[in-house]
Amino acid sequence: MAHTKAPEDAYDAGPFVPAGADIEAVRAAAAGCRGCPLHRDATQTVFGAGNPHARVMLVGEQPGDQEDRQGAPFVGPAGKLLDRALDEAGIDPDDTYTTNAVKHFKFEIVPERGKRRIHKSPGLREMTACKPWLDAEMRLVDPEVVVALGATAGKALLGSGFRVTKQRGMLLPYEDRGESLLATIHPSAVLRADDREAVYAGLVSDLRIAARALG
Repeated sequence: MAHTKAPEDAYDAGPFVPAGADIEAVRAAAAGCRGCPLHRDATQTVFGAGNPHARVMLVGEQPGDQEDRQGAPFVGPAGKLLDRALDEAGIDPDDTYTTNAVKHFKFEIVPERGKRRIHKSPGLREMTACKPWLDAEMRLVDPEVVVALGATAGKALLGSGFRVTKQRGMLLPYEDRGESLLATIHPSAVLRADDREAVYAGLVSDLRIAARALG
């Protein structure tokens, strides 16, 4: 009997994305995605959430532990900080759509740290595998401004040459649909920083550039 390859071995979510579907149908389809091996250990797919006609789309790296358990993006401490930063920058959090470059939680369990699941950054292969979901969200939400939160999101959207240190805070043209893309740090970087206030102020300052782009 010939050995059939599991769909995740192809590292491509494309076959799982329904053509011509609306955002709710795409979200429902994503729940069954086996486009890469990350689905095996994660609790569930964490699809994007928020205003389906948002003017601003925020793209993070991947779901964390809380997001994986609750099935929604940015529900942990980083999400609360992001909402506060958006508000301060003059962007209504209710007029945003939030998602991640990778839709399953990638983690490792380090025995000496107990049973806690320690976040591992997704690799280029996993980001590429998951890109069809992000492309579908981008097409359906059709935002005016896309905000890449951190290096992984920037690489998923702009390619592996992207460097958040070089390109943050700049409004860049994105693809040919007329959106602008702004890269900034991931809100979790604020939580990890020694000088939280200064790093948070930098995030707000970047988001203000996105707010101005909305006019």
